[in-house]
Amino acid sequence: MTSTASLAHGWRSAARTDTGKVRARNEDAFLDFPEQGLWVVADGMGGHHNGALASRLIVEQLAELPEGSLAERLANLRRCLHDLNRRLGQELTVTADRPDPVTGSTVVALLMESDRAACVWAGDSRCYLWRGGRLYQLTRDHSLLQQLIDEQNLTPQEAARHPAAHALTRAVGASEQLVLDILEFDVYPGDTLLLCSDGLYQNLSPDALGAALNSPLTTLALQRLYDQAMDGPARDNLSAVVVRR
Repeated sequence: MTSTASLAHGWRSAARTDTGKVRARNEDAFLDFPEQGLWVVADGMGGHHNGALASRLIVEQLAELPEGSLAERLANLRRCLHDLNRRLGQELTVTADRPDPVTGSTVVALLMESDRAACVWAGDSRCYLWRGGRLYQLTRDHSLLQQLIDEQNLTPQEAARHPAAHALTRAVGASEQLVLDILEFDVYPGDTLLLCSDGLYQNLSPDALGAALNSPLTTLALQRLYDQAMDGPARDNLSAVVVRR
């Protein structure tokens, strides 16, 4: 378990990762870097060695990004993730004789500058916004489950019956070409944002997420999220970063 709480440039943030109740090892990684207005959650895949390597590389490389305007930082972040996609693809070739050759990771990253923010993601790690008493999911999962919902008009319950419903359709290192989704938006005082891996949100309802994010402190919001998540099965690693302006 790792936990941090930070305050810089008007943003308060708190972050934590946990193995959960079932997994022996943690393939998640997070970055809590309010001094740069940068927060990241990465959820590795491909067995512990490969998954932990992928998520750790993402966090370490993004932590080294240079300062600049939001547009410059966003361009550098995208370039870094594309470079990592090629690097992890080479890892895939090198380890192709292993039973778990995939070396990849989801990523969701949040950049902030003054009253503007940019969210970048690939995979099913999410970004939520709590504003004015309402919860908004800003990201859209890159998973077979979401694809079935979108393309075959299935309900989430129907799509979840597919045996590969939670397979990812995008991730860093999972394919030759990485496609990132990007959302830019305005940030207002009192906004609270949550970055998290699927291990945290998969057993929490939107109401439970919103109730936790409505807490007066980021540290308290984070604690409430984990209290509720760990009351459930917690079969996967859980990572979360709570950011408030």
